Amino acid sequence: MFADKKVVVVLPAYNAEKTLEKTYKEIPFPLVDEVILCDDASNDKTKDLAKQLGINHIIVHESNKGYGGNQKSLYNKALEIGADIVIMLHPDYQYTPLLIPSIVNIIGSDLFPVVLGSRILGKGALAGGMPIYKYIANRILTMIQNIMVNYKLSEYHTGYRAFSKEVLESVNFNANSDDFIFDNQMLSQIIMAKYHIAEITCPTKYFEEASSINLRRSAKYGLGVLVVSLRHFLHKLGVLKYRIY
Repeated sequence: MFADKKVVVVLPAYNAEKTLEKTYKEIPFPLVDEVILCDDASNDKTKDLAKQLGINHIIVHESNKGYGGNQKSLYNKALEIGADIVIMLHPDYQYTPLLIPSIVNIIGSDLFPVVLGSRILGKGALAGGMPIYKYIANRILTMIQNIMVNYKLSEYHTGYRAFSKEVLESVNFNANSDDFIFDNQMLSQIIMAKYHIAEITCPTKYFEEASSINLRRSAKYGLGVLVVSLRHFLHKLGVLKYRIY
């Protein structure tokens, strides 16, 4: 609990057996009230390990629904159990759970309803192992997005993000893609709804067990980002309307 607000951490898991325990054990209890893990049809023993760790709520997808589909299940469950602050933490240990108290304080104190852990603030991204092509693509896409959606973020592509209950109840995240572009669509929805977003510096960690998408899927994601930004621009102008808004 924080200021009588229920804090829930959600873990979108896929083949996270090697890193789940390390991630879970760094979650700052009792600040965090409950944890929800969604196993998106993993090929390893992720769900069995989750049970051994005593994770409160475990959702298992019988078939792979994708990164976006995983998040939909998690956010819907978080709202169902009465979460006031929801933090998405990847169980691959790429993002540190030690930032959770700072994130909770920002949302719980009603400073901002959305917080992103940015890998780009500061100069740690490349030092932390971010591939150079991903870093360059991140910077180019973020520049274009800032212009197209008329906002200013250091990056739109971090997987470390947290929301107030109000935000999750207001944006139609269930209408978004089940693929990786879900994250970008959700930020577009949040900006369109005029919610303010805070960013905090997040250490970058790339290692063998950390999940990552390959070059082909990265290119597909990049094109998807441009489409989302264009649709945001056109919708705001009233030229075309899109149902996710």
